[in-house]
Order: sequence, then structure tokens, then C-alpha cells
Amino acid sequence: MNVTRRDRVAVLGAEPREARLRRVLDEQIDFIGRTLRAFGASETDVDDGVQQVCLVLAGKLDTLEPAAERAFLFATAHRIAFRLRRSRARRAEVPFDEAVEPDDPSDPERLMDERRAFDVLDDLLDALDDDLRQVFVLYEIEDMTMAAIAELLKVPPGTVASRLRRAREQFHERASRFRRKEARGS
Repeated sequence: MNVTRRDRVAVLGAEPREARLRRVLDEQIDFIGRTLRAFGASETDVDDGVQQVCLVLAGKLDTLEPAAERAFLFATAHRIAFRLRRSRARRAEVPFDEAVEPDDPSDPERLMDERRAFDVLDDLLDALDDDLRQVFVLYEIEDMTMAAIAELLKVPPGTVASRLRRAREQFHERASRFRRKEARGS
């Protein structure tokens, strides 16, 4: 008798497919959006990116182990963010959120400073290699532990520590260069 994975799951009394999909998305939807943003998807592309991740998840859910859901979503969001950035660059588009004047004119200087700070952060993160950027974003922005990152990325904890150290060094070096350049007024 040939028993499929779906049969084994049904026998074990696992939650129905639709309920599992809804649960995973309810629990992880914010994580997906943050991951897309952290890997360079513009605000205008984030909703489309989240939908793309959801479609991929729906297609692969039956083959996905429950313990691997978050890792799968992270890897999928990372790939989709890359595609969204590449697509925007090919079309040479300016994201709508960057092209439109802010709605709140009460403190335009503050809004411009915030926008500029986010742009600088994006540039600093874009300069990191993907493997370093992944660890840096998960640790520094997502507040994940090194052990959780190692499990998520399926790499040894020492590799996570090494990548985080190198990412921090590169990030701080580039940030220092940026500050020196700003101080010179260039």
C-alpha cells in the first residue's frame, strides 16, 4: 500500500489545509512584510510581494513541514524582494511613495529627515552581501536570537556569528564613510 504524506498528515489528525494556511498567514503576515522591506522591496511593492509569498505558500503547503514554515516564508520573501527590486530597476521606476509629496505638511523637515534616514539605511543594507544582510536584518531588525537564525537559515551557529560580525563591521565602516562624507558637505 502506497501511503502519501497527505495520508500520514490526515491520520495524525493535523489541522485541515485551509485552516493551516489561514493560521500560518495570520501568524506570519507581518514577518513577511518586514522581510520584504528589509530586503529592499519598496513600500508600493510590499502588498504585491506579500500576495506572491502567500501564493507560493499555498502551492507548497502540503509538502512543507510545520517546523519549516517560517524558514520557507523567509526564503520565499527574500527571493521575491530580489525580483521586485530587479523588476523596478529594469523599468527605472521611481516608487510612488518616493515621488509623492507628503500629506502632512506640518513638519516637512522632519518628514524629509526621516525619508532620508530610511534611504541611507536602505543604501547601507543594499551594500551588504545577501548572506550577511540576511543575518544582520534578522538579528538587528527582527530581534531574533542567533540560535533561531541558525535554525531558520539551516546553517551552523558559528556561521551565523561570523556573518553577523562581518555584517556589523561592513555596516559600521560604510556608515562611518557616509558620516565623514556628510561632514565634508559632499
